Amino acid sequence: MLKAIMYKKYGSPDVLKLQDFNKPKPTDNQVLVRIHAASVNYGNLVVLKGKPFLSRFAFGLFKPKYTIPGGDIAGQVEAVGKNVQQFQSGDKVFGDLEPFGWGGYAEYVAVPEEALVPMPDNISFEEAAAVPMAAVTALQALRDKGNIQSGQKVLIYGASGGVGTFAVQFAKYFGAEVTGVCSARNIEILRSIGADHIIDYTKEDFTQKTNKYDLILAVNGYRSIFDYKRALNPNGTYVMVGGKGVQMAQAMVLGPLLTLTGNRKMVSFLQRPNQGDLIFLQELLEQGLIKPVLDRRFKLEEVPDAFRYFEEGHAKGKIVITVS
Repeated sequence: MLKAIMYKKYGSPDVLKLQDFNKPKPTDNQVLVRIHAASVNYGNLVVLKGKPFLSRFAFGLFKPKYTIPGGDIAGQVEAVGKNVQQFQSGDKVFGDLEPFGWGGYAEYVAVPEEALVPMPDNISFEEAAAVPMAAVTALQALRDKGNIQSGQKVLIYGASGGVGTFAVQFAKYFGAEVTGVCSARNIEILRSIGADHIIDYTKEDFTQKTNKYDLILAVNGYRSIFDYKRALNPNGTYVMVGGKGVQMAQAMVLGPLLTLTGNRKMVSFLQRPNQGDLIFLQELLEQGLIKPVLDRRFKLEEVPDAFRYFEEGHAKGKIVITVS
């Protein structure tokens, strides 16, 4: 029998269990993938806990609609349905299963071909699995919500995490002058991925500095929305992509009001998976223009431990799951 991490009720990582499951059979429009690696994202935590409560209208009101969590995957195609045109058996692929019922913490998954793109030859399965959710979130937040422009001064708060490390690299790719905010132990990581300036939040308060920014991306930012506003240039933009409940509420409720009553744009953001952005990421990876930053690796049976580590909030880059 094959193995998968499954759960039947919302809760802590303790509800996740390694169980047997039958090998899925692809339909005419699906691809059967043998999963080699997966990763952990904030969205996985939402699906696990059913919090915030509004998420349950998508994932199951009283119990999980999808019993195998996990969105990001990388693996190898084993079989394809008769209508599949983009892939064939043996292809290496990576992608995001979130819109298609999750299922990434398993040895196999059957998924529509639009969830996947070819995997570059110059990265590992673990590196590929680290990309989809975090990189697409960073890309869309900077490009689509932040309207990033070459020459802008950009601040990334929470720059050493999964989304943050991609955000620093994308901001540099788009020609911005990038300041990353992190703790002292992560300074070398930010230097290695090209940050122009680094602020150690344990020693300096970016809101008290004279520097102002054209674009601020708050990744799990634990500051008040008014702090971010104070650090923006006139006509600057603040984009929130994660944080505690207070920060999320401020961005969703106060953000539109502050935008209407001032000359600074204050917005929240949720990524929207799409194959086009994954293809763009694939091209950047092949050219070596971005590179995933990996923290710890866990085995499939250690997924509950991976979630506990993720909840501590100190990951340096991405947490990955080695499946097979």
